Amino acid sequence: MHPGRSTEVADFEHLRSFARSRQGVEGFFEPATTVVEATLVLVANDGEWTRRRVASIEEARRLGRDLGMPVYEVGLVGYPERMRRFNRRRRESEGKGTSG
Repeated sequence: MHPGRSTEVADFEHLRSFARSRQGVEGFFEPATTVVEATLVLVANDGEWTRRRVASIEEARRLGRDLGMPVYEVGLVGYPERMRRFNRRRRESEGKGTSG
C-alpha cells in the first residue's frame, strides 16, 4: 500500500461528507506552490468552508462532477464573499469570549 494512500482517502471522504451535509457547496481549486500542495476548498451557502489536499485540477473537477457541484479555479475567480463574511463572523465571536 502506498504510504500516503490512507490520507488521500481520508481527505476525499472529508470533502464528500462536507459537501453532502451542507447546502449550496461549491469547490475552489488552489494550485500547488513551492510551499504547499494543491488543495480544494469547499464553501457552503452560509460561508462555512473546509480545505483538503488534491492531486490536480482534474481530480478536483472529477470530485465536483461526482458530487454535482461546480469547481472553480481560485486564481481566476477568487474566493466567494460569503467565505470572507463567515471568517469575519468567526473572528468576531472568538474575540467576544476573551477578556481584555
